[in-house]
Order: sequence, then C-alpha cells, then structure tokens
Amino acid sequence: MRDPAFVTVTVNGQSLDVGRDDTVAVAVARAGLAANRRSVSGHARGPLCGMGVCMECAVTIDGRPGQSGCQIRCRQGMVIETSGEGGRD
Repeated sequence: MRDPAFVTVTVNGQSLDVGRDDTVAVAVARAGLAANRRSVSGHARGPLCGMGVCMECAVTIDGRPGQSGCQIRCRQGMVIETSGEGGRD
C-alpha cells in the first residue's frame, strides 16, 4: 500500500518519490540537480529567493514552461523538466 504522504514525480526522465508537500524545487534537488536551468551565458542557475520572484527556479511542468518551481507543490504523476543539462556543477 502506498504511503499517502508521498507522491511519484518524474524529473528529467527520472522517477522519484517525494513528500506530497514538497515543492518542485525540492524534487529537482532530490533528483541530484544543482541547477534548474542555464543562463544565456551558460552558467548553472538554481533557486535563489524561494518566493517565486527571481524565477531562477523556472522549470517546465507537465509541458508548461516557465513555472516557478519554488511555489508549486508536487502532485502524483507530475512531469518536471529542467533546462539545466544536468546542472551538477
């Protein structure tokens, strides 16, 4: 039986269980990504303000680009895509 406190999401093709109350930014971090996106100059960018203002946490959720990952709670089956190209640097 599935623990109702957790949901399964997909981050860049990787399936993982996260807390139902976790934000998308937390799910991206738990997927091992240090960055959500790359700046126009190629630098890795990740969540900064945590309030949805800076948009450094912008991701594509269920095909909708430009979503503020720090403000959106994870839900079952959510598909999250980053443009961070791994962002592990």
